[in-house]
Amino acid sequence: MILTITLNPSVDIRYSISSFQENAINRVTDVSKTAGGKGLNVTRVLHQLEENVAASGFLGGSLGSFISTELQKYGIDNYFTPIKGETRNCIAIIHNGKQTEILESGPEISENEAASFLREFEKNVLQAEVVTISGSLPTGLDRTYYNQMLEIAEKAGTPVLLDTKGELLAEALQHDVKPFLIKPNQYELGDLIGSEILHVDEMKQALQLPLFNDISWVVITLGETGAVVKHENNFYHVTTPKINPVNPVGSGDSVIAGFAAGLERKLQETELIRFGITMGVLNAMEEKTGSIDLTKMDWCIQQIKIDVL
Repeated sequence: MILTITLNPSVDIRYSISSFQENAINRVTDVSKTAGGKGLNVTRVLHQLEENVAASGFLGGSLGSFISTELQKYGIDNYFTPIKGETRNCIAIIHNGKQTEILESGPEISENEAASFLREFEKNVLQAEVVTISGSLPTGLDRTYYNQMLEIAEKAGTPVLLDTKGELLAEALQHDVKPFLIKPNQYELGDLIGSEILHVDEMKQALQLPLFNDISWVVITLGETGAVVKHENNFYHVTTPKINPVNPVGSGDSVIAGFAAGLERKLQETELIRFGITMGVLNAMEEKTGSIDLTKMDWCIQQIKIDVL
């Protein structure tokens, strides 16, 4: 089983309108509502890959019930911890080729709720071959909360794929127990080391810093131009096929799903890289976030080029 963690999930509401006017009524007929959050994007892709996946985090209120119902609809095991607060909404308004986002901060997690989740995580991680942890922390959780989860996963012998940024990622990298894989983009990598990074050679140099020691996989996503990947002492530049992107949102989450599924399938080195990066490309070709077309998978894997740095 692959266990996905989304501690600050949301109901993602997407409004598509021809124009958006401030201080006026904007009527919408094209509306979609989905179980959202980075980890749930990972969950959806894993489900499409027909992996055995379970989702966990915090859920509360009617919006939390909506997410539970969505997971149930797809037959995905729900390991979420119930909370008193209300799960958040995240709204995207699509207009004239632009996207305006309105993101709620989410509920505040109590000490008892935080402790309850960790107790359940300690049990659930024993069933998992791989754990993915994605996104931000809700209010009320200490910034070392991910570190506590890493310690629990290490005791269980379960690798963790961590996809977060800023001080949360820095905190995890400075901790004694490291994630198995991290996936910052090139700008998040620059934030980590305090220097702008534009070129592939600069990325290779950055990834040789002591900060990244003892992390088996570092995947630096470069958007439509591919990725730079470090595995142990090996460095690779990945070039992806040219596509007409429809919706690149969630492509990073899809990469995490691809690496998680690839690890579950025991793929090795460059085979794993091709599989993981392919999921990000396929997501960008679909309108729905966290969605892939499996009929295009073999084509994309064959088109990916990997060069040793």
